[in-house]
Amino acid sequence: MASRGIAVVAIGGNALIRDRHHESIPDQYRMVAGIAVDIAGMIVEGWNVVVTHGNGPQVGFILRRSELSIHEVPPVPMDYAGADIQGGVGYMFVRALRNEFRRRGMARQAVAVITQTVVDRADPAFANPTKPIGSHMEEAKAKSLALKYRWTVREDAGRGWRRVVPSPKPTAIVETDVIRHMATAGYVVVACGGGGIPVVEDENGDLCGVEAVIDKDLASSLLARSLGAEALVLPTGVEKVALDFNKPTQRWLEKMTLAEAKRYSAEDQFDKGSMGPKVAALIDFVEGGGKLGLITNPPNLPRALRGETGTRVVA
Repeated sequence: MASRGIAVVAIGGNALIRDRHHESIPDQYRMVAGIAVDIAGMIVEGWNVVVTHGNGPQVGFILRRSELSIHEVPPVPMDYAGADIQGGVGYMFVRALRNEFRRRGMARQAVAVITQTVVDRADPAFANPTKPIGSHMEEAKAKSLALKYRWTVREDAGRGWRRVVPSPKPTAIVETDVIRHMATAGYVVVACGGGGIPVVEDENGDLCGVEAVIDKDLASSLLARSLGAEALVLPTGVEKVALDFNKPTQRWLEKMTLAEAKRYSAEDQFDKGSMGPKVAALIDFVEGGGKLGLITNPPNLPRALRGETGTRVVA
């Protein structure tokens, strides 16, 4: 089958954890193995697939371990924690995809790329860190660690004190050319994990890691635009996007034009903590020249790309 082009599929970090009782590494691998089946289905349909993924729960586990052992070993910087997760989750996807390809007799290979995402040192987010990370702590401990390690800590809605870091907007994906080369050659590329490792350029043009968190969907949208991808797919827990969600007037959407998506977003139709960032990422993608933005649940990926289900965002 002729290639339909590149499709970037952005898997959420929470999609790898079924529930609080299934958080172990083997449990997460089983979830990845299920997603590998869906990705293989896309490839059968003719797509060259680039997989991105979130890392919220996983990086939280790393930071929790770091905090518990902080009296013995230095804390793990955020950029290194992100690199750690890119390696670990990338390994899960590469292994699961290899096994699925073998079962299907598909001559494909997967590869994971450690990906750096450039952010602007002057981004206003650095002056106002808001993204909570790590454990809840007592005030005295939080302030002591903040003084020692130059952290910013804040009280978290009565649940204790917690570290916060900035969430700047991504401006460039360093490994874009490498990812494009491998994707167009037919490799399934796992990249931009956790939104990419946040880096800034110094006055000499050298890259330096920073303590920050990058939104996975915004980074995936940027990567898709930079690759010239045909489609950006944001799998979620529902088959379609709804207007008036959970209200008597709820209605499912099969398609939104760019203008409609902007209008619905301005009307606060989409929850800012869940569906809102996904729709915003698809708006950026389509506005930047992408042909198809798509939201659906993982089992319906091949059908949605055929136009049989899901919510499509088009120009």
